[in-house]
Amino acid sequence: MHRLNAWFRRHPMVVDSAWALLLLFFSVISDDNQAAWKHEYGLAVAGAVALLMIFRRRNPNITTAAAVALGMSQLVLGVEPGAPSIGYLVFAYTAAAYGSPWASRLAVGAGLAAGPLTVMRFGPDTTGDRGWAQSLFFSLLMSSPFVLCWAWGRLTRVRRAYLVELEDRAARLERERDAQAKVAVAAERARIARELHDVVAHNVSVMIVQADGAAYVLDNSPQQAKEALGTIASTGRQALVEMRRLLGVLRTADTTEEYVPQPGVEELPELLDQVRTAGLPVDFDTSGDPRELPRGVELTVYRIVQEALTNVRKHGGPDVHARVAVDFGERELAVLIEDDGRGTTDEQLSGGGTDGLGHGLIGMRERVGMVSGSLDIGPRPGGGFRIRAVLPLKASK
Repeated sequence: MHRLNAWFRRHPMVVDSAWALLLLFFSVISDDNQAAWKHEYGLAVAGAVALLMIFRRRNPNITTAAAVALGMSQLVLGVEPGAPSIGYLVFAYTAAAYGSPWASRLAVGAGLAAGPLTVMRFGPDTTGDRGWAQSLFFSLLMSSPFVLCWAWGRLTRVRRAYLVELEDRAARLERERDAQAKVAVAAERARIARELHDVVAHNVSVMIVQADGAAYVLDNSPQQAKEALGTIASTGRQALVEMRRLLGVLRTADTTEEYVPQPGVEELPELLDQVRTAGLPVDFDTSGDPRELPRGVELTVYRIVQEALTNVRKHGGPDVHARVAVDFGERELAVLIEDDGRGTTDEQLSGGGTDGLGHGLIGMRERVGMVSGSLDIGPRPGGGFRIRAVLPLKASK
């Protein structure tokens, strides 16, 4: 049934032709229209009304104007109203529902005039107040169907426009939802990529340093090689724990509680001990009044320090020394990581290096931007490299 209705909507002339033939059939067999058929132009008027009904929705403006002209011709020729005149009601509806504004105004004007003109042309001669009252009553009675059909057409036009607006709004909302979903997916992928980079780059670099050291001292100092292997094992286990936590965010909320919490400022000493074990001397200073921080700021600080020290080990050169300073201010938290190594190149700073430094710095900027902070990255006066992040905080009470 739905498919049949859709086919009829795509072929309106088929439906209109059926109604036109039905109207013509009833016009022929109706006893009330015998007087009209006796008129020499009666059959022509009925055929013209039926023909216009076939094309009423394809050309609503033309058929409305033609119907008004046909009605005026019927009055002039003296063809009395009959069953074919029902078609004029259909034209009033069509003009209001599908026609242009001028066609709609023409239809309602002709409908209002149809009653008085018909009474004047075909009604009995009336005189006196009672006769004029009857004429006025019949005029209003005959014009009412035209006005009602025109009003029905207007309601149909408004309803159709409302449905079109609803469809457009639904389509627009669907497009916006798809766009928001794509943005959310891209943001989640970027967040997971940052976490993977920070976890893998730091822990793997520590394991590589320890493995190189163990291979170097394996023959001369087995004890040091054993300690290096122990560090590799503990670092690998820590990496697995963080990877397990990271992959846990992809699961349901019911399973995320079994994973360890995200690292923060309190875990920085453990991170620095791990870095020192890998052979990088690091000084750590704090100033201000330490207090509880938002989890997003906590993780941002930890990852910035982690990535910065990883870059120092990879690019600082031999005998490099690093310093980490955290300053708790009233309205901001400042994090400084600097070293006295050989620094880095402009290509690596722009993300064009092949060793991943550019990706790490991009991840830093993204993290700092997510908490509305600022990041300053560049060479350090006197040699080395310097990273300073300022993260806004709510004023402490």
